[in-house]
Amino acid sequence: MPQVGIVMGSDSDMPVMAKAADILDKLGVSYEMTIISAHREPDVFFEYAKSAEERGFKVIIAGAGMAAHLPGMCAAIFPLPVIGIPMHTTSLGGRDSLYSIVQMPSGIPVATVAINGGANAGLLAAKILATSDAALLEKLKAYSKELKEQVEAKDAKLKEVGYKEYLANK
Repeated sequence: MPQVGIVMGSDSDMPVMAKAADILDKLGVSYEMTIISAHREPDVFFEYAKSAEERGFKVIIAGAGMAAHLPGMCAAIFPLPVIGIPMHTTSLGGRDSLYSIVQMPSGIPVATVAINGGANAGLLAAKILATSDAALLEKLKAYSKELKEQVEAKDAKLKEVGYKEYLANK
């Protein structure tokens, strides 16, 4: 049974939302990915959000651009954590999405990651789940260790070859 719902309003959001799925796959967290338009099919959206808890979801990751209603509407209906991913838009660069998601009314919290921050949304969902899952917490610690080792390797290479060669071969 999926623990995380990944929902987006358009397939154009898929490249960003896939980054959340990739992180969840890496950590062994089950999820369900869905395309639902809160504006074009509100009845389908409401059923999705109302049934998410019954279906076992512990967290919903909702991506949205422009009007950015999906994360806030999920948070209004779903009683557990919702993470909003503001999508980069051509008109306002995603700031419109970001502002819309972070400015939810009192009582309707949505955790928000950076514009196009799919990977961090997946990590945040896993961290929320890890508060009651020791095995997942250990996987997150191992992931953090990998990140540290990657930075250390890059620094060692920089020190070995110098910045000009480092940039030339990047």
